[in-house]
Amino acid sequence: MTSPATVAVLTVSDSISAQGDDKQDKSGELAQTIATNNGFQVARKEVVSDNINEIRAHVKRWSSSADSEHVDWIITTGGTGFGVKDCTPEAISPLVEREASGLVHLMLSTSARHTPLGLLSRPVAGTIGSTLVTTLPGSPKAVSQILEGFFEQGLIHHVLDLLRGGSGKTLHSQMQGQGGSHGHHHHNHGHGHGHGHAHHHGHGHVAPKPRTNFSHDPSMPATARHRVSPYPIISLEDALQHIFNETEGLGTEKVTVDVMNSNGNASLIGSVLAEDVYAPTEVPSTKTTSVDGYALRSTDPPGVYKVLTSNTHPLNKELPQGTVFRINTGGPLPAGTDTVIMVEDTEIVSTIKDADGKDVEEDEIKTLAQVPEAENVRHPGSDVRKGDLVLAKGAVITSVGGEIGTLHFVGRKEVEVFRRPVIGVMSTGNEIDDLFNRNPEKKEEGWPEIWDTNRPSLMATASEMGFAVKDYGIVQDTIDAVVNALKSAFSTTDIVITTGGTSMGSTDLLKPVIERYFDGAIHFGRVAIKPGKPTTFASCTYADRRKYIFMLPGNPASALVTFHVFVVPALRKMSGWRHDQCQLPRIRVKLLDPMRLDPRVEFHRVTISVTRNGEFLARSTGGQRSSRMASLSRANGLVVLPQKTENGPTELAKGETADAIILGELQTEPST
Repeated sequence: MTSPATVAVLTVSDSISAQGDDKQDKSGELAQTIATNNGFQVARKEVVSDNINEIRAHVKRWSSSADSEHVDWIITTGGTGFGVKDCTPEAISPLVEREASGLVHLMLSTSARHTPLGLLSRPVAGTIGSTLVTTLPGSPKAVSQILEGFFEQGLIHHVLDLLRGGSGKTLHSQMQGQGGSHGHHHHNHGHGHGHGHAHHHGHGHVAPKPRTNFSHDPSMPATARHRVSPYPIISLEDALQHIFNETEGLGTEKVTVDVMNSNGNASLIGSVLAEDVYAPTEVPSTKTTSVDGYALRSTDPPGVYKVLTSNTHPLNKELPQGTVFRINTGGPLPAGTDTVIMVEDTEIVSTIKDADGKDVEEDEIKTLAQVPEAENVRHPGSDVRKGDLVLAKGAVITSVGGEIGTLHFVGRKEVEVFRRPVIGVMSTGNEIDDLFNRNPEKKEEGWPEIWDTNRPSLMATASEMGFAVKDYGIVQDTIDAVVNALKSAFSTTDIVITTGGTSMGSTDLLKPVIERYFDGAIHFGRVAIKPGKPTTFASCTYADRRKYIFMLPGNPASALVTFHVFVVPALRKMSGWRHDQCQLPRIRVKLLDPMRLDPRVEFHRVTISVTRNGEFLARSTGGQRSSRMASLSRANGLVVLPQKTENGPTELAKGETADAIILGELQTEPST
């Protein structure tokens, strides 16, 4: 097509239309983004209520060649089900001149692959004049899945080419020209760490399955790569919404309530309970004492008594007259006793001596008071009754110890939890080296010492959160190396974190490899934040399982910041955390340093402390350059600086307040 095809997106929803808030239109915004990402010009975007006349009026206007608002393709979302108010098919079907039954089948089969409820949709597809019309469900996930299916093999582009009078030869020639191998070609490396080195790669692999992709074709020479990123910059909020929409839980599993696993790590910390936990018995199960003292009968008057212990008298045997039973806090009372006298209300009368004449044990004591029945005694079930709910489904097992203690307290040896994802971590780039396993060839060739800092730091923080982490090392900048590393990681992990290789360098291969070799989807490729603009989130199916990939920037500070901002919410959602708990907590802090604003949302590394009167203070850790790892060495928080606006302030001044994300333990502000 000589000019970009135009698209109109129509969201059908009573609730969104009544609110008048376009930000609630997630499906429409997603359709707009996907269409834009695939080279279309979105000329119209509207929201209407579930009303046949309103829907039909928009579709008629947009499909009329005589109208200035005419577009090539109309996408509707919502109103295609069997709800009482769902009427999109009824509004549009009478207008369709030529039905596209193949596209209807594609929409139904695509939805059914993900959920059987997809078969309950009533899609319509066809042409009105020279305009293609397709009706999609209201679910953002369904919109994403169906549009991805539409763009497979360039089907939509082909249809619109024909509707605009084209021959369709472009797609036919592409389909007939698939295959072949690639020879040697030159790359000019531009890795995220900021070092450029010229090198060559040789490949003899088979060309992957072609599809409509946004990334550059890595088999082409460096001169053919994008000069401007084809990925739209989306907001922080939209990026997080993509993550929440795409990630899914991993089911549940029974685990042993071990404090430590076989590797010496806390095995349950960070897990989320997938069941309600009830007390199987009374706690305590028998009468116990709440103090250190002596068990006796409430009828025993003050006087001298012989002291018995658990070493000299069994619990289930009645205590003889004229004796008391020494007992410690929490210990059970022996048979025949009903009260406990405190140590403070007794005196030693005589002791047992060893061969050297030294006192080794109490023999007799004198009680100074008569103790009433049940004094200092905890009765069965006084802490927890049998059948009481002690931990609710959804509770997070924290490192504080309360949840682990409660499970042991009620005698639970096993508990059902939501399975947590296994994480694979790898760095990419020919220029970086492992601190403990340096490549000797690099030293001989005069390469500077550029140590891989991202992989160790990411593995450390993920492990500290209780996740199982696998190390896939440093991956070289070749297609085969990247493909093989990802295959290895996908075979044993649920989510893969990479650093480097996501920007505009000729050997930034991750995006094209995910799309072309794993048939994956790039959900976003750039975010309007600082640091971390090239952060990328993708997914694919490998061995019939969904895999998620976070491609983080190569600069060390950027990698750690984006891990906490984007990866942690994904890990928590997959692990069963409640939606409102998935992001790290935020607090309001008072700035102790001025902080300049950027056109992007910025995460400024800070040290957060709390004063004696409960005020939270934030100190900058210094220079915020994305390659400066030292800016995170003392950081326990990230101040979220708002975007700089036209005619707005250029900085937040010292003394102003801002939101901050808590990364670690807060410090106490020293008194002055």
